[in-house]
Amino acid sequence: MGGQEPAGQGVKAAAVFADPWLERWLLQVLERAGNDPVLEIGCGYGDDTAVLARAGLSVVAFDLSPACVAAARARVPSAVIDCRDVRDPFPDALREVGVVVASLSLHYFPWAETVALVERIHSVLRPGGLLLCRLNSTEDRNFGASGHPEIEPGYFLVDGRPKRFFDRDSVCALFAAGWKQLSLAHFVTRKYIRAKALWEIVLEREEG
Repeated sequence: MGGQEPAGQGVKAAAVFADPWLERWLLQVLERAGNDPVLEIGCGYGDDTAVLARAGLSVVAFDLSPACVAAARARVPSAVIDCRDVRDPFPDALREVGVVVASLSLHYFPWAETVALVERIHSVLRPGGLLLCRLNSTEDRNFGASGHPEIEPGYFLVDGRPKRFFDRDSVCALFAAGWKQLSLAHFVTRKYIRAKALWEIVLEREEG
């Protein structure tokens, strides 16, 4: 799943409505990545991929959408970008990486699957590695946080597509085991024209 919220927003739209959230974390990303590639989960049209590549980082990324993958490959030819489901095994070459980026790509699943996905991310990071993650907020009413059928707590069928929305407690519960929380903040982005509320969390994998 990619981080592109509205269907049909092409590469041109993604470039116009920039959301440079990742730039303020680049120093930490460079330090923790070392010589290893950054794993990007749900790269969408390659907005964050481009930021990482411009900083001199190698990137291994994937997205579920073939159109997004094609656009991201054209935009960031130095990156290795595949078409795959986030629930599939991660690329074989990635073992004990220093940084994982997952912007608006982990909130499409039932709670048990979401927890399992976070455990897999934990397993691919080396101790001390960073996860930079953004998740839908329960205040994200422009993109489905209210007025839709509820599948399970916090998980709704939004125009035929399941989406999860998080409050502070559920974000903390998701990352309760094996993580040191470095930052947790609530933001509103205009990346998708309409205001989108989200959580931004930066975590360090603990030993063990």
